[in-house]
This record gives sequence, C-alpha cells and structure tokens, in this order.
Amino acid sequence: MTEYYEALLRFVRDPYCGPKIVVIGGGTGLATLLRGLKIFTYQLTAVVTVADDGGSSGLLRRDMGILPPGDIRNCLMALADTEPLMTELMNYRFRNGRLSGHNFGNLFIAAMSEVCGNFFDAVTNFSEVLRVRGRVLPVSLEDITIRAELADGSVIEGEHSIGERRATPGNPIRRIRMTPEQAPAFEQAVAAIDAADLIICGPGSLYTSIIPDLLFPEVVAAIRRSTAPRIFVCNLMTQPSETMGYDCSDHIRAVLDHVGMETAKGLFDYCVASDSPISPETLLRYAEQSAEPVVFDRKAVEALGVRLVTVPLATVEEEKLRHDHVLLARTVLSLGLRHAAERGANV
Repeated sequence: MTEYYEALLRFVRDPYCGPKIVVIGGGTGLATLLRGLKIFTYQLTAVVTVADDGGSSGLLRRDMGILPPGDIRNCLMALADTEPLMTELMNYRFRNGRLSGHNFGNLFIAAMSEVCGNFFDAVTNFSEVLRVRGRVLPVSLEDITIRAELADGSVIEGEHSIGERRATPGNPIRRIRMTPEQAPAFEQAVAAIDAADLIICGPGSLYTSIIPDLLFPEVVAAIRRSTAPRIFVCNLMTQPSETMGYDCSDHIRAVLDHVGMETAKGLFDYCVASDSPISPETLLRYAEQSAEPVVFDRKAVEALGVRLVTVPLATVEEEKLRHDHVLLARTVLSLGLRHAAERGANV
C-alpha cells in the first residue's frame, strides 16, 4: 500500500488535519495502536472498556466509587505530549507500604474525580494536564461488571477473575454478560463513532476488553450504520485464560455471536492480522504459558464477510511480542485511504 505514503506524509506534517479515527477496546493493545496513530492524526478518540475490577483500578473502584481508571490512563499516556519524567511519574507503581500496587496515575485521576466532582470531568482535565492529542472516553458512565459463562455451565464473575482463570481445553468461554444488562453507552462515545472517518476494534483481550464494549447496542448500531471503513485488528498470540486454541476466524466469530450476527458484513470490512515469523525462543517462552500464535485461514476469515489483510506486524519488546505501533498505524490508515478511494470518498 505504498501508493498512500504521500497522503500519510501529509498527515504527519499536519496531524491536526488528519482523519477522525475511533478505536474501541482496552488494555495495552489499544495503547500500542494509539501511540502509532497520533503520529498521523490528533483527531483520535479511544472508546475504552470500564469493566476492569482488578489491581489498583479495582481497589479505587471499590473504595471510591469511581470508574476503573487503569485502561483509560494507559490510553491517555499513549496520546500524551509530555516530558519523559511526567510519563514515568504517571506510570509509577508503588512497591511498598499501604499504597503497594497502586499506580500514581490512577491515584491522580481518583483525586481529580473528587476535585472535579465526577470521573468524566477528571479525565478531561487530566487530558489537559498531559496535553493529550485526542480524546479518551469511557464506553459507559455506569458501574459495569462482567461475567463469563463457560461451556460446562459454570460462571466466572468479574473481569479480573476471567483474565486470571486457569483455562482447560474443552471448557471455553461461551458468553460474556454485563450487569446491569441495560446500562446505556456514553452518548459522546456513540457520537464519536457516528462522526468517524475510520473505526478500529482491537487489538486487545477478546472477552475482557473488546467484547464488553460491544455489549452496548448503541455502540454496535453506530458501527453498523457508519459508512467509514471498519477494521478488526487480530491479536498476535492467544491468551490461555480467554482464547486457548483460537484462530483468527474464531476471534471474529466470537464477536459476531455476541452482537447477534451471522456474518461480519456491516460490522467489519477488514481484518488485519500479522504474518511475522516468530523466533523459536519466543515461541517456547509463550508455550510455557500455554499461549501460541493466532493463525489465520484466509478462506475461513473471508467466509465471514471480511477482507483479510496480512502484514508482518510483530516485534519483540522486553521479551514480549507486541504490534509494531508505527507499522500497525500505517497499515490501518492505508486501508482507510484505499477503502475511501474505492468509493470515491475522502479520508
């Protein structure tokens, strides 16, 4: 897709005039994508899950009655234009004493929530402090919890417990449900999807980051009525607690099962997957955790109504596989430009 490099360079020169992009999900995968996208456009909106109930976020959620700040903080820091020391400070995790395990940035957002009177205003002001290039919005302002129903009929309560469970072959997650079931999506998040030039879901934990955002009918309806290109970014590796044995089409099919669709036509136009070779050492390290590469079968993916695009996207950071944030951003933007060109539109 090198024919779009000139347009991409134009975005780099003036990111304030870049396309309006909405990314949906949570966790480190979403933050990785945002770090790449902010090179090309400042018109970014992250719509972030609020189901986290573990660690520092879970403690603050229970003690202070606020939305979990962790995933939102990760996205804010990915979009921040601030000094390295400030970034280090906001990501600092206390190691000792009564604050052990707490993240300073999470505590800062919690304090801002009390100063500002509510969580959303706290995030807005926090964004100004960090000179965030874009917006980070919770998918809902409601106090959401999720539960997983497994194949054997058992139920696991809470995002943290789902992510930490010991998965066993033959007993996968069948359904994610949220409480309250009729919780409304945040209106600003839905409006951002409606206004987007490009919509991206993932990468991120399938059942605890991506699907929880898609349990809101308003979010799914906004994606489906959009004329913007809609892209699903597949994970690099399976997650033993959630997607043991899943291939690329299984990830998409799980989303479809939760939104009540048989094919992805009208929900996703493209699926982006990595075809990077992975070293034996890295494979062995992940195999020790019962994780393996997410393989793709082009026919199986495209039978779901999605165009599969494969690019060598994987890189190793601190012995962990990550998406190359610049290459991933370039890939999804080029897809958006190609999609628009095929339809005689602009991005």
